[in-house]
Amino acid sequence: MAESTHTAAAPDTCAVVAAGGLGLRFGDARGKQYVELCGLPVLDWSVAALDEAPSVGHIVIVCPHGRVEETRKIVGLIAPCVPVTFVEGGATRQESCLAGIRAVPGDFPLVAIHDGARPLIRPETVEAVIARVRDDASLAGAICAHPSADTLKVVEGGIVRSTPDRSRYWAVQTPQVFRRATVLEAHLAAGREGFVGTDDASLVERAGGRVAVVESPSDNMKVTVPEDRLPVEAILASRTASGEAPVAAREGARPC
Repeated sequence: MAESTHTAAAPDTCAVVAAGGLGLRFGDARGKQYVELCGLPVLDWSVAALDEAPSVGHIVIVCPHGRVEETRKIVGLIAPCVPVTFVEGGATRQESCLAGIRAVPGDFPLVAIHDGARPLIRPETVEAVIARVRDDASLAGAICAHPSADTLKVVEGGIVRSTPDRSRYWAVQTPQVFRRATVLEAHLAAGREGFVGTDDASLVERAGGRVAVVESPSDNMKVTVPEDRLPVEAILASRTASGEAPVAAREGARPC
């Protein structure tokens, strides 16, 4: 089993890894979460980082329908130190996240929801978002995000209508951390009312919860289209060579 940076303090967070999608835009029949980057599946890089976050004591991985055993074998390549539960996802990301939240053991008050196809997340970033929620009882949750570096335009029918102040806009990432009871009820309410959000935070915000933003590195990219592969793999290769990659991942990685 790989070394771990877990501390003696009891972990209070269960990570839910959303890996139940088909990733059609990536163009690989296996699904982008199963595609190898530097010798390991994309999913394994995400799980390895979560496994090294000291506050994470359990991981729930939401898998595509019928692929639980396949995913279990893939994650076994890095031998996570914390217990891992595998569940099947639903027809949409929102349904899959709800399935993952429902599988969280009851003794974890916080849930960190992370995209399985976001392999560049760092353990220290995971810890920063968890701490933001843990340390402020008024918050329902907190999200990773990065200030927009691009000028934004409001466009209608191919014509620019306005140019908003970009200082107010942030590009949202994961993990997104919430109090377990709060995010569960927000998901259930959205389901009852037929509301589909673009992320889990939108459901919590809709239910009246206060959600904070924690600035995270811009390189916390999501693998979505084929062009994403080269820059993500280059960063993983650099981290592996410098010893910055999670220990469990370094042991299975190879030069790119």
